[in-house]
Amino acid sequence: MGARPVLTLALALLACTGGDARAQALPDDSPRTAFRVCQDPNNMPFSNLAGEGFENKIAELFGRDLGLPVTYYSFPNRLAFIRNTLRYKLPDEAYRCDVVLGVPAGFDQVSATKPYYRSTYALVFARGKGLDQVRSSDDLLALPPERLRTLRIGVYDRSPASMWLARHGLVDRGVPYPMMSPDPEQYPGQIIERELAQGRIDAAIVWGPIASFFARRVQSAELQVAPMKSEPGLPFDFSMAMGVRYGEPKWKKQIEDLLARHRGEILAILREYGVPLVEEPTTATAGQ
Repeated sequence: MGARPVLTLALALLACTGGDARAQALPDDSPRTAFRVCQDPNNMPFSNLAGEGFENKIAELFGRDLGLPVTYYSFPNRLAFIRNTLRYKLPDEAYRCDVVLGVPAGFDQVSATKPYYRSTYALVFARGKGLDQVRSSDDLLALPPERLRTLRIGVYDRSPASMWLARHGLVDRGVPYPMMSPDPEQYPGQIIERELAQGRIDAAIVWGPIASFFARRVQSAELQVAPMKSEPGLPFDFSMAMGVRYGEPKWKKQIEDLLARHRGEILAILREYGVPLVEEPTTATAGQ
């Protein structure tokens, strides 16, 4: 969600693709010799080339279950990520990878599995600068107006965070950062590691897995993480799934079976990385 990692407005943390998702080559039905993962090479805490992300750990877990080696096809998770990874196939060649381990539930560029975790955007700030009592977005809004007027809040453009600032009359408090940088060395956690830790901003609103991971990794400041609260018409929490190509129902079922079989281990991995987990909404609240 997953952040450069793929969304448009709602979860601009997983990159979107162009073209008709269903207009693609026929699936490759040859026997699988590896668990082949499509990944971003520099997108912690999700994935990187060194295999240090939680999606890498889940891939290794699945590979062991299937008795297959895990291989990766890496491409920066920006525009056309799915087209250049999961759907990329040259004539007379096999697909380069077979599964994306982090897509928004219902993402129509792939055949998405059932969700396997749900997280939320979060506010990150340094302790000792007048925000220590903030535990949620409601607490932030309850600050005295004179305090709110002094804040510099970093947000990625076109994200739910920027919409939230606009809704609450705080646009002039926002410091926008581009969601999709052309620099391959750029990664979403830089807003915390560089901008927040070095005092260029007072707080940042980012996707929860990124917020928690980088808040713990920064050594130069003691950072606190507070979840953002969804509002009518403005959600902050989203369910994440895995994605395979359309036309591969058996493979999708196999992935969903792995998710169900290893649910406890997956949750342990997510908690190890500090991913803020929230409950799936009930039927009564799902549309709010």
